[in-house]
Amino acid sequence: MPRFSPIVLAGLLAASPALAGSESDEEKLEICAEAEERYVELFGAPSSEAEGVKVVTMYKYNFCPAELTVKVGTTVRWVNVDKRTSHSVLVKNSGEPESDRAFPEETIEFTFMIPGPQDYLCGPHWETQNMIGMVTVEE
Repeated sequence: MPRFSPIVLAGLLAASPALAGSESDEEKLEICAEAEERYVELFGAPSSEAEGVKVVTMYKYNFCPAELTVKVGTTVRWVNVDKRTSHSVLVKNSGEPESDRAFPEETIEFTFMIPGPQDYLCGPHWETQNMIGMVTVEE
């Protein structure tokens, strides 16, 4: 059964144009580029070098990337690269509770075991900031 576990080390996936929030596509790309720069600054390597996980950054009320496709059994790691804001992750319809808040430089992990589209959101920011995303899980 998948479960959330906050941890402090992380890696990230390259930025994607498909992002949450109310910004324009160009603004979202800029935010995700900043998120990647912040990740490298914090962890010393690009997010694409993370091993064993797919990584999504949480930055300026966006998930970067907000849409991701993975295989069954893949662990996704959400990394908070904001400087002051905490975030959480709730994978809707997973049967799992919302994660604890991840403060700056902390992470949240979830292993996807059920195929299909899996919507997720940031508990404190999905309504006011439209901080939502989706993981498509393939067999």
